Amino acid sequence: MKANENNDVRMPMPPQTAEQLRALLVEIKQGKSSINLGFKAAGALGQILELGADQSVLKITTLAERLNINPSTLTRLARNLGYGGFTDFRNTLLSESLSPVPAFYTRQAQQALQAGGSDISERVNQLAVENKKNIEYFASTFDQAEFDQTLKLLADAPRVRIYAIRQFLSMAMFLSYGLGMIRSDVNLLDAPGLGTAEGLAGMSEDDVLVVFSCSPYSKQVIDVCKAAHGSGMNTIVITDRASSPLVEFASHTILVPHQTSFLSNSVTTFAFCVESLINGVATRLGDAAETALQRRDEMINSMNIETP
Repeated sequence: MKANENNDVRMPMPPQTAEQLRALLVEIKQGKSSINLGFKAAGALGQILELGADQSVLKITTLAERLNINPSTLTRLARNLGYGGFTDFRNTLLSESLSPVPAFYTRQAQQALQAGGSDISERVNQLAVENKKNIEYFASTFDQAEFDQTLKLLADAPRVRIYAIRQFLSMAMFLSYGLGMIRSDVNLLDAPGLGTAEGLAGMSEDDVLVVFSCSPYSKQVIDVCKAAHGSGMNTIVITDRASSPLVEFASHTILVPHQTSFLSNSVTTFAFCVESLINGVATRLGDAAETALQRRDEMINSMNIETP
């Protein structure tokens, strides 16, 4: 009896780079992939990606011990992702571009902070090197298709609302100001402090909400993003990891590295991301953006706001 050729089902090609693995995890968490890892396996993959090019990834036993799971769980994870086994999975994890800031720089930064007598110029240069590497990593690895779809939403949506708290409020204000220069109806979600629920209630499914947060994630931001996503709104998440709890509630996700020796979460690369978004939206709007900027200049001149 001739075998049914339809039974010869081939697995799709597994991710060949760490960046592709990150993108796949985002799709899995958003339910956009045919691969179903389950909560525990998806969580393990997220932790693995956060390790970067760590030595614990070299052996299945050391990695399993690091994650406090059974080695067989890692073998199943690798096969579910389409790899022949853990070795193929490991080789992808150890691709050169996996870690946005090599562990060497992080260790050096920690030592610099602990050395109270070190030259201030050394600390400044160290921070400059780290931020430069983060920006270069972001610029060379960002998902262009996802970024372009984000630009389209920011350019075409009737209303754009932006939400963040604490340190990332500065990024929300920066994006709001920049987009406000080139298009109308852009504002902070709860400005001027009238409440997030009220802000969301005034939005429609055609509008877009942008949120910022990175590890450790602000629960309030997650709740707002979840509520907006559950109401059918477009949500753009700007965060740091594919395992971020915000990814699950994102229509589109932009991942931004931020590991530096700064005493809190560094926003330098996030600011670069915001500038890239504003420039990109201006390009999409074309003449409309140019007209908006001209009107802005005319109003500033008429009110004599600026001086040489």
